[in-house]
Amino acid sequence: MNENIMSNASGPGTSLPVELATHRGFSRVFQPGKLTFGFIAPLEGYPDSPGPSLADHAAMAQKADRMGMAALWLRDVPFYDPNFGDVGQILDPMVYAGWLAAVTRDIAIGTAGIVAPLRHPLLVAKQAATVDQLLGGRFLLGLAGGDRPTEFPAFGLPYVNRAERYREARGIIRAVTEDTYPVIESEHYGNLRGQLDMVPRPLGPKLPTIAIGRGGQSVEWIAEHMDAWIWAGFDARTMTDVIPRWRAACAGMNFKPYGYGTLFDLHEDPDAPVQPGRVLRAGRNTLIEFWKMQEEAGIAHVGLHMKPTRRPASDILDELAEFVLPHFPAHKREV
Repeated sequence: MNENIMSNASGPGTSLPVELATHRGFSRVFQPGKLTFGFIAPLEGYPDSPGPSLADHAAMAQKADRMGMAALWLRDVPFYDPNFGDVGQILDPMVYAGWLAAVTRDIAIGTAGIVAPLRHPLLVAKQAATVDQLLGGRFLLGLAGGDRPTEFPAFGLPYVNRAERYREARGIIRAVTEDTYPVIESEHYGNLRGQLDMVPRPLGPKLPTIAIGRGGQSVEWIAEHMDAWIWAGFDARTMTDVIPRWRAACAGMNFKPYGYGTLFDLHEDPDAPVQPGRVLRAGRNTLIEFWKMQEEAGIAHVGLHMKPTRRPASDILDELAEFVLPHFPAHKREV
């Protein structure tokens, strides 16, 4: 039997495919039956502002790296729209990822996610492969569908067919990063006739592509075409509800990780209960038990976005490193 197909075809797989099991970034973040954590940039709280100060952002990224955080996720927000009120880390995610390659050593760097319908997939592929080379194989390409309708007219693009363009973009990115001299017929992005070959290539045999949100796609399409799925944590307590459907969609495949991103505030009282709502706010002891239950249920990764916190971010990192991460360590690939 093909080593990339699980032996029990009736259920989801329990191992990663070889090309992802040996991928430095992907295998650090995702392993069957284990939960890891990442930060969604920026590494600071900014509860009263649409954007961060970016003070000490290099030192904070290095601290997250040293403490053993699995990943740092970068958002793609080209404009400030007052109706949304959040500009993420402000900096372009691909440029920032290249800069982070020079100041970090082990932490995986991912996008959460590149708005695929707004960017030409050939340029995304070129940028992603370049960043992966600079990061030594630590890059994870998260793709999003775009949830800010006001941005699309600015690029001269329709909002209504973004789901179609998302699917097509993913196929083009996969083809030019994995195939040599590919032949591609594209409705929205142009054609390749087998005369051009993308350079550079990703460091490994496969550039992991991760669905951030759903991009207008069905759960079944995501399971078939993407390497992992990071959902939006509207309420972290409900993030396990979709797991039965996800497992059914992944039946007969290798292990396909599922996780979520959430607004996060670490309560100073270590025993504070989990508060309901869009912000995951609780004390460390409560969170350890909460996340152990989610790990048991099948959550593979949680991305923490500290926008709502008023505590110094450095203090939160220290507390997580001392008390929480020992229960949920990033994975170390055997070399």
